[in-house]
Amino acid sequence: MQIQVETNKDISINTQNEKTKSKFSKWVKMLFKSKTGTVGLVIVLLMIMMALSADVIAPHDPSKTNVMDRLLPPVWSEGGDSTYLLGTDNLGRDILSRIIVGSRVSLLVGISAVIVAGAIGLAMGLIAGYYGGFIDRAIMRVVDAFLAIPNILFMLIILAVVGPSLMTLIIVLGVTTWVVYARMVRGETLSIKERDYVNSAKAVGAKDFRIITVYILPNIISSFIVIATLNVATTIILESSLSFLGLGIQSPDVSWGLMLSDGREYIATSWWVATFPGIAITVTVLGIIFLGDWLRDVLDPKLKAN
Repeated sequence: MQIQVETNKDISINTQNEKTKSKFSKWVKMLFKSKTGTVGLVIVLLMIMMALSADVIAPHDPSKTNVMDRLLPPVWSEGGDSTYLLGTDNLGRDILSRIIVGSRVSLLVGISAVIVAGAIGLAMGLIAGYYGGFIDRAIMRVVDAFLAIPNILFMLIILAVVGPSLMTLIIVLGVTTWVVYARMVRGETLSIKERDYVNSAKAVGAKDFRIITVYILPNIISSFIVIATLNVATTIILESSLSFLGLGIQSPDVSWGLMLSDGREYIATSWWVATFPGIAITVTVLGIIFLGDWLRDVLDPKLKAN
């Protein structure tokens, strides 16, 4: 009898593994059928690899100044130097090295801030949607208050009072953008909690925490992942905007937004100082958006139904 039980268990595990492999294979096929999805994945993977190996592949120290080589144009322009492929900035720092190292800070801020915002929004949305009543109304009024104030203005006020730093920037971006997740999760939770399997779980005495984590959360996580992926792009733009205004990343740290700020005075005479960081931001954001659109097509059950 025990042998039979173990055999059935093994068969069940093997069946589950086969289903997982089949689903993964299906996603891979869909990815390569989607040109934008493939391009997005390649861009994101390249940016992550560049950020992880920045110290190794950067040809120069990104903070090292050399006034003798200041404002050198890219290597293909007249007066360019093969030592500095994308030229140098107003302090003689290598732009290519700063872009490579800056990718690490920009991606770190973008991903970390989304994790903070997603955790807060997920918790608030689940609580509001599941319990309803006064708790729901109170959380939604807080959400309305956050939505009434423009995000960038709210961030500027907090950073001006507290002072800019990497950790402060991550926390500020997280606590000011969680409302997007909260509204989505609340709406999904309100719909799911009325379904038969949730009512059945309540009828047999399942505790609220188990119902939320086992029956509700798995059914909203796909939509949550899609929104989180797309919001990484938005957060990178916000970080660049704040750094451009002088309230984000500060020297000697390097970020693409800070590079844009350094190059704005030279845009007419030394276009490369601001152009290449701007291209890096644009390419990265487009890659994340392309990947997010593909994830939405794959994971969003509403689109599947259509």
